[in-house]
Amino acid sequence: MARRKEPVIPDAILDQLLAGADAKTAFEQNGLLDQLKKALTERALKAELDHHLAGDQSGNRRNGYGQKTVLTEGGSMELSIPRDRTGTFDPALIAKYQRRFPGFDEKIISMYARGMSTREITGHLRELYGIEVSADLISTVTDAVIEEVTTWQNRPLEAIYPLVFLDAIRVKIRDEGLVRNKAIHVAIGVRADGAKEVLGLWIEQNEGAKFWLRVLNELKNRGVEDILLAVVDGLKGFPEAIAAAYPEAIVQTCIVHLLRHSMEFASWKDRKAIAAALKTVYDAVDDKAAEAALTAFEDGPWGEKYAAIGKAWRRAWQEVIPFFAFPREVRRILYTTNAIEALNSKLRRAVRARGHFPNDEAALKLLFLVLNRAEKDWKMPPREWTAAKAQMAVIFGERFAKAMNA
Repeated sequence: MARRKEPVIPDAILDQLLAGADAKTAFEQNGLLDQLKKALTERALKAELDHHLAGDQSGNRRNGYGQKTVLTEGGSMELSIPRDRTGTFDPALIAKYQRRFPGFDEKIISMYARGMSTREITGHLRELYGIEVSADLISTVTDAVIEEVTTWQNRPLEAIYPLVFLDAIRVKIRDEGLVRNKAIHVAIGVRADGAKEVLGLWIEQNEGAKFWLRVLNELKNRGVEDILLAVVDGLKGFPEAIAAAYPEAIVQTCIVHLLRHSMEFASWKDRKAIAAALKTVYDAVDDKAAEAALTAFEDGPWGEKYAAIGKAWRRAWQEVIPFFAFPREVRRILYTTNAIEALNSKLRRAVRARGHFPNDEAALKLLFLVLNRAEKDWKMPPREWTAAKAQMAVIFGERFAKAMNA
């Protein structure tokens, strides 16, 4: 039988702290745990002052205490802050003008990143912890993220990405006194080992070749030398832009988005049957068989009832065709991954909670936090990646080998 490990805090000390009191009260507000936190904080501040005075050769010494109320994740806390005579002591644990305990800001940012609105965060803190926090404080805390967004958006990237998924989410943003629909574009790169990362965020009201060329040139300036496959959702001007920036890249329309767009033309009761009929198109052996299946769909009952579906596929056909040149292992990856669908779901949920944003910066701030949180869950490559990797090594040859060795 395994031996019991010695507790970090001996039982005798815990018994002394509880002193026969009901253990339940230890977890209540201003109970034993809060008192310990206060005592440990004040002890740490005293130790900081001792260290400060030990290194001061001017004869500086203690000068009593000042009182300060700080906000913690468990409520407010009254602290006695030690002072020195010269006023040069600035504690690292709770700085001179700091009113929030370390970790409190991270709690707010975490709630904000989960899609909670400013009002919801205020109510949550009031109900759970009895803390009154203003909307201005929450905005101030989350605004501190903007510098981080700028650094993140300009960070160096990998030299080669075998796959880049480009997607857009529509958001309402106030602009010149009017609430406008704007597209926030998200680029997700898949490295040769199957690991995913968000490459950047871009806001544009009207997309086109010039906009996409600017985005792609930005990626080049950040170190991206080659993209093997770019999977997009019918983005206007993108094929022309990528041909200019990365002439060897293959542009592929995202089949899931094309299917979703097709369902917008159909009534709810017909969608399941239409999805099954369209599967014969994207599940075809090659592009010729796929085009024959599309023609059969157009001539069939669903194609005649919903003629717009066939036309939508025909308009995107030049970007659909590359899909059929790949074996099924690679097709499963191009078909779109669960991680990207899950990411889109999180982004849309966060956007719905806001209604509309006061400016572009507010939208970028929220979506960055959601993306940053989501990226932490991307620990494993897609399960199909091992098989797809072997196929891509044959299809792309030296270009993929260079990505593997990067």
